[in-house]
Amino acid sequence: MRNILIDSSVWIEYFRGSDKTDNLFIDEILDTNLVCTNDLILSELIPFLRMKKQKELIDMLGYIRKIPLAIDWKGIIEYQSANLRHGINNVGIPDLIILQNVVDNDLELMSLDRHFKLMQKHSNFKLIQP
Repeated sequence: MRNILIDSSVWIEYFRGSDKTDNLFIDEILDTNLVCTNDLILSELIPFLRMKKQKELIDMLGYIRKIPLAIDWKGIIEYQSANLRHGINNVGIPDLIILQNVVDNDLELMSLDRHFKLMQKHSNFKLIQP
């Protein structure tokens, strides 16, 4: 199994204890060090966690291996152009950066975001829906 980048949409539901995610599976991949993150995802999560005074969760996220972001803007333009050609609108730049990070580093992506499910049809990456 490849390393798994967990999108902020999954982390939010996981932290809530929601039944929208397979929390046992996430616990298992956390325990086996298969989970990774990046600065974009952390920048989406940490401010809210700070506001809620969730220091333990912030500390836990700090132990997860961080995959560096190397943004290739021409690649981002190509992903977005492909989306538009396939009728996929309103994909934000952050999601395209996450997609590029996943593809460039041969990761699997775990996300609840419907854009990724749509993009999977024309982009080469593995999507895990929790």
